[in-house]
Amino acid sequence: MRTLVTGGAGFIGSHVVDSLLERGDEVVVVDDLSTGRDSNIERAIEMGVTLRVGDIRDADFVDGLLGSGRPEVVFHFAGHIDVRVSVSKPGLDAGVNVMGTINLLEAARSYGVRRFVFASTGGAIYGEGAPPLAEDAPIRPISPYGQAKYSAEGYCDLYRRMHGVSTINLRLGNIYGPRQDPLGEGGVIAIFCGKLISGERPVVYGDGRQTRDYVYIGDVAKAALLASESEAHGAYNVGRGEEISVLKLVERLRALDRKLGRPRCSSFDPVFVPERKGEVRRSVLDPAKARAELGFEADTGLDEGLRRTLQSLE
Repeated sequence: MRTLVTGGAGFIGSHVVDSLLERGDEVVVVDDLSTGRDSNIERAIEMGVTLRVGDIRDADFVDGLLGSGRPEVVFHFAGHIDVRVSVSKPGLDAGVNVMGTINLLEAARSYGVRRFVFASTGGAIYGEGAPPLAEDAPIRPISPYGQAKYSAEGYCDLYRRMHGVSTINLRLGNIYGPRQDPLGEGGVIAIFCGKLISGERPVVYGDGRQTRDYVYIGDVAKAALLASESEAHGAYNVGRGEEISVLKLVERLRALDRKLGRPRCSSFDPVFVPERKGEVRRSVLDPAKARAELGFEADTGLDEGLRRTLQSLE
């Protein structure tokens, strides 16, 4: 099967690429390499994956990309992900997350793409609410990032109704695992693992009692492939449905470090700084719909996922 993965050199996209190769697909990756790394797909390129460097905001580039490659399935994982930058530069965020998605949908319509899988967001779309949040929960984004992702979902649904493009929106929980940047702005688990390895204290914004639904990257890649094989449409939560606070995450990492026999955990006490604007207090997803209709199950428990992530960084 011919597939295109936008953002395929990034953390999530590169794992999707690996899963597609295991399935036997012919894969093209598009990435502007602003946050993605060609090293993430170095092995994939050796196995025949094609990397096209470009910006999805460029409609002519996107049209040429799909027109020449004629993919059957598009996995759209490219996007602007920094919530804080979206607050200070909402136009930049919308340009990538809304206009970039429209460009891809228009090209998908023009060239007869069979299936379009869009990577949306869970917590940033729902905003504050009593978890676990199902897909019919009120939509109350509290950041431009969440609003842009919701707008992009709307365009996916619109192109399905107007043009018959088969689309599905995956509302992802807080994803973690190997290849996530421990020096970046997103991905608290990767950042905390990096601090643990270097013997530094983790920085906690606010009181640390804010919660997230942490889902391992391998399970997310599995969900993406299941979505591509399904005819389902609309929004589907991809998470574990397990509420973990930031402080509890620190404790779990400290316990894992002790279990692995390392001495550095004694200094792994949080440094508290003021909370950040645009971030929700509690974010936990109800994955029942994805389980029932896509056959998705997040099989990797937090402790096992933390171990794999920590060891990948050493």
